[in-house]
Formats: sequence, structure tokens, C-alpha cells
Amino acid sequence: MALSSGCNNGNCNISIARHLSEFIGKTVTIFTTSGGVSGCGFTGCIISVNSCFVRLLTDLGSAPSCPIQESCQDSDGKSRGLLFDGIGTGIGGSKKENNRKFGSICDIPIDRIAAFCHNTM
Repeated sequence: MALSSGCNNGNCNISIARHLSEFIGKTVTIFTTSGGVSGCGFTGCIISVNSCFVRLLTDLGSAPSCPIQESCQDSDGKSRGLLFDGIGTGIGGSKKENNRKFGSICDIPIDRIAAFCHNTM
């Protein structure tokens, strides 16, 4: 089902946005009218929708390794907490801690959606 063909007014985007919002919290695949790797589709969990964009959580970040303390200690007693020296810059901690996955989010313009795939209900 091509969602964006022949759809140049705001009413169509609102209609598609309403439909997409029914799937918030569900895993879907969205194909876009772009080429290259993005033409292969985006699979993820819909976390928000407005009349312009749909936001997919495409990769969940890892959980904190020590969620109840500010820093954890290795078996040798050395702290491996991640310290911050300013906004958005992490220093210190172990190499393993610095390589944590933070996850990824994909914002897709609704007027660029070519197909929307989801499981049946």
C-alpha cells in the first residue's frame, strides 16, 4: 500500500499519522521513497508520531552495568564508573564501559513513506 502517492495535502499526512499512532509500542517496518540502504526499510518500535514524522527506536541501548550505585568496582577494587567533564563528554571508566551501546532512533518524514508493514492483530 503506497502511502504517499498522490498525497500532497496535510489531511493525508494526518490520516497516515493517526494510523501509525495505533502502532505505538509495536515493532513495524517502514519503507521510504529514498534510495540506497534507506530504501531497504527501517524496522523498529514506534515511539512517537506527529503529522510530519514517525520516530522509531531501531536499536535499544544496553542497560547500566551498575544501576544502583554511582560507580562500580572491579574485583581488584578499582572504580570503573563513567565520569563526565561537561555536557556530552565522557571521560574515565574502563574501555568496556566507554564502548556501551547508546541505542539509535530513526525519524522518518511521513511524506516519504512508501510502505508500512506490521503484524496482523
